[in-house]
Amino acid sequence: MERQGEIKRIEEEIRNTKYNKATQYHIGRLKAKLARLREGIEKKKTGKGKALSLRKSGDATVLLVGFPSVGKSTLMNQITSAESKTGDYDFTTLDVIPGVMKYNFARIQILDIPGIVSGASSGKGRGREILSFVRNADLILIMVDKPEQIKVIEKELYDSGFRLNEEKPKVLIKKTERGGIKVSSTVKLKHIDKKMVQLVVNERGIHNADVLIREDVTLEKLLDATSKNRVYVKKIVIYNKVDLLSKVQRNSLPKGFLQVSSLRGEGIEDLKKEIWEMLELMRIYMKKIRKPPDMGKPLIIRKGSKVRDVAESIHKDFERNLEYARIWGPSAKFDGQKVGGERILKDGDMVELHME
Repeated sequence: MERQGEIKRIEEEIRNTKYNKATQYHIGRLKAKLARLREGIEKKKTGKGKALSLRKSGDATVLLVGFPSVGKSTLMNQITSAESKTGDYDFTTLDVIPGVMKYNFARIQILDIPGIVSGASSGKGRGREILSFVRNADLILIMVDKPEQIKVIEKELYDSGFRLNEEKPKVLIKKTERGGIKVSSTVKLKHIDKKMVQLVVNERGIHNADVLIREDVTLEKLLDATSKNRVYVKKIVIYNKVDLLSKVQRNSLPKGFLQVSSLRGEGIEDLKKEIWEMLELMRIYMKKIRKPPDMGKPLIIRKGSKVRDVAESIHKDFERNLEYARIWGPSAKFDGQKVGGERILKDGDMVELHME
């Protein structure tokens, strides 16, 4: 409780302190201390009580989050083989409901977690253990039926350390035995200076380190770079129950909202396609020497994968003993092209592995 009180005190001081040149270092130190205290509470609570846990399975894991009774269970029944409970009252989903969405031969695990509420990041409504589930996700589906809900949900996720549709800050911190905090940068810093970097890193418990900054980061980005609990994950925002809206109301919805009606099945195929594309999955068809490829059961891997990654996904011995491969399909210059292990593949390629 002492830490919670300290957190509230610091939050209030930050709100009441006007940011300017005279106060910038004080605010920077306060924000760094606040991040440290929050991480301490999260670490202390880990393992206490009945934790939600479900092993990841399939080719990718997608989390479905949203307010209670927004229609998540009905959507789950539309896109997966799950049998979620449905009802017109809050918290119909009492536990994590897993389902599998089959698309382009991929098996994508969809997890419907209990409804997110305001204050979840502080522990309200089993919030912390619910949000801990998000950390293993490859993609987050945020489902709303009112535009104002998105800000509340994204704030809860942000306060819990999740960075949606963001890249990890290009800040490298290498601890040293002595010498204090040495800061270097490959770009001109407009939002912070080296003094700010030093005091933030010090407040985060690092007193000797070489810090290399490769982008013009803000104070918040610097804090993210020094934190251990940040999760960078993609998101899709779904606006449900569009069947209840007029054409004018639909057109006035914010851009970027994928419009669906989970009850009537409207927009479901568009959603499945968007999930596939955001996960950046691709199909690779394996071919044995002097035999046709197996077109009925492709290997599902991530975009950007190489021939060597395909070999390793089948068996580690295949990767170790790989000599070369022959490929057909979108990335081949001609049928049966001979390529090495570093060749990057494309969706729909056929691959024939040759061992030493």
